Amino acid sequence: VQLQASGGGLVQAGGSLTLSCAASGRTFSSYAMGWFRQTAGKEREFVAAISWSGGTTYYADSVKGRFTISRDNAKNTVYLQMNSLHPEDTAVYYCAAIKDGNYYYAYNYDYWGQGTEVTVSS
Repeated sequence: VQLQASGGGLVQAGGSLTLSCAASGRTFSSYAMGWFRQTAGKEREFVAAISWSGGTTYYADSVKGRFTISRDNAKNTVYLQMNSLHPEDTAVYYCAAIKDGNYYYAYNYDYWGQGTEVTVSS
């Protein structure tokens, strides 16, 4: 599975952005998907995950109620809708695919996209 993240950019605090992650390969629908973020000098941080069917979602406490993860298996794409953005949401966001394991830990993921940068100005 190859992943291509897009949709990052510069937005003011309180604004919204939607990230997309397009996957290649016919096995996309068999993977759960996650979004992580990372800032300089810090470890990659879990943001959200969604089961292979889209029926179950998981969120970090810091984004719960503001971010929504979704997927369209017909389009091989997973999305991260980000609302009410805060300056502390500034990071490079990565999408990743996981077959098995705890969705909250980056080391369980099998494939990673290249990252898309989100900057939230105050």
